[in-house]
Amino acid sequence: MRSGPAHRQGASMSVRVHGLCAPGFEPVREEFARNFAERGDLGAAVAVFVDGEFVVDLWGGDADRAGTRPWERDTLVNTYSMTKGLTALCAHLLVERGDLDLDAPVARYWPEFARAGKDGILVRWLLSHRSGLIAPGEPMPSDAVYDWEKVTEALAATEPWWRPGAAQGYHAVTFGFLVGEVVRRVSGLSPGAFLRAEVTGPLGADVWLGTPDDEHGRCADMARPEGAAPGGTVFGDAPKPPVGGLDEHPMAPVTLALRYLPLGDVNGPAYRRAEIPSANAHATARGMAAVYAELACGRLLTAASVDRLRTSQSTEGEPDLVLAAGSPFGAAWPWGLGYMLNPYGQAGPNPRAFGHGGAGGSYAFADPENRVAYAYVMNRMGAGTSGEDLRSHHLVDALYKALREGSEGAAGL
Repeated sequence: MRSGPAHRQGASMSVRVHGLCAPGFEPVREEFARNFAERGDLGAAVAVFVDGEFVVDLWGGDADRAGTRPWERDTLVNTYSMTKGLTALCAHLLVERGDLDLDAPVARYWPEFARAGKDGILVRWLLSHRSGLIAPGEPMPSDAVYDWEKVTEALAATEPWWRPGAAQGYHAVTFGFLVGEVVRRVSGLSPGAFLRAEVTGPLGADVWLGTPDDEHGRCADMARPEGAAPGGTVFGDAPKPPVGGLDEHPMAPVTLALRYLPLGDVNGPAYRRAEIPSANAHATARGMAAVYAELACGRLLTAASVDRLRTSQSTEGEPDLVLAAGSPFGAAWPWGLGYMLNPYGQAGPNPRAFGHGGAGGSYAFADPENRVAYAYVMNRMGAGTSGEDLRSHHLVDALYKALREGSEGAAGL
């Protein structure tokens, strides 16, 4: 592998790309540089494993909007909903060990959850966004997201927003508290502690759910999209929920999920140190790709477990009540058990690849048939989410172009 900086001229400055790129994977480096020069990246990193070996490990740009801190090899960044894939992995490890049954009622492990007509909700429905618990029943104060007991108690008391199991709708914030509380009840550890003990610690992966204060100095600051109006949050200001209920506007569920459980200052120490298992894992691209490489190569879970987690839990053509309105992929979005499936190619040409995206454009996935793992992280929020962002698409296309040119007979290439 060769190292050293490269650059392309942007609108006002030369952005240097640092790191390693194996021979044959130069198209990935070229597209990564174009993300800065042409597609608005501020700071970012991309990492790729093939057959368990690093072939791409690149980073560049700035860790803050003012340009006072360069993005370094060990810069951590908030990965938003990429966190959900990590939380789901904790649950699947417990399933594989026989400690958790996907088809058991959640109340078997979390008795208080049975309240408000939720005694029949299955564990698998939490993982597949089918529980109807997209938000607590009443709005919560802005700092509630930092109080685990307060949030889980509120969710246990909430009546589902739709009949559980009958429909799917992306649980933008509550997914992590719901699945995470089951992990905590079964294992005795918070999801962040379980992840560190069972996965990221043994791997030496630079991934944190509940980032210690002494790691905050290397965290990049998130920046709003280019051209966004000043003020508001990184997400922007959500409209108020419609008066007539969820069926009046297709984006009402995500509005409820964000407004009923505010996320606070995503660049502040309280957010970084908290465990919000849907939204605030901080990681390097290299660390996130290392976790997915274990799944791609069959080392963390058995092949049977990997096949189970990437089996669609959606009926054919079923719309997602939250994502359907804003997705360029159309109304249907199939969910696995905690993972986004790959019907639209955001994770490359293999339809059996799986992973998870994050708000603003970050994305990570595993492709077991080709033994590929990929992660892209950034701090300039883009217009897309969940693997839709064009910055990641260009990188993934370049990766599989390199694989096609270097291999014959690979799955889906």
